[in-house]
Amino acid sequence: MKALVIYDTQYGNTEKIALAIGERLRSRGEVTVLRVGDVKLEHLAGLDLLVIGSPTQAFRATGATKKMLASIPKNGLKGLKVAAFDTRLIIEEVDSRILPPFVKVFGYAAKPMADTLVKKGGHLVVPPEGFFVKGMEGPLKEGELERAAEWAEGILAAL
Repeated sequence: MKALVIYDTQYGNTEKIALAIGERLRSRGEVTVLRVGDVKLEHLAGLDLLVIGSPTQAFRATGATKKMLASIPKNGLKGLKVAAFDTRLIIEEVDSRILPPFVKVFGYAAKPMADTLVKKGGHLVVPPEGFFVKGMEGPLKEGELERAAEWAEGILAAL
């Protein structure tokens, strides 16, 4: 298996999750983990699996992630197995009455990223996943790196 894990990060939390996923996927083959700004369309050639992750910002992926996804041609992921994840705040820990209703309406970054991957021809192998960060800058909630590795194990089981 040849896999690519692409991520964007602001405070390093999404990078940590991406690296944990990449490490678990390596048990099955060659895995490259790249920050979104370092990705070129050539990196998508010959892949068996593409995993994309982004922090959730204003209920969506980062601008760099959305731009990279938009650059993939129509059917550019045809037949490729794909998965998407995000990092997000723990809503119950946010001191805001306004945020929870907005989250219910607009959601998080992982699902729209997964939807875009599918629209580009990818085959979603596991549901999109969110990993939790304490506060705007982190750190990750305890156990999230282990949960990321377990999610990656689910990807391997679905291949």
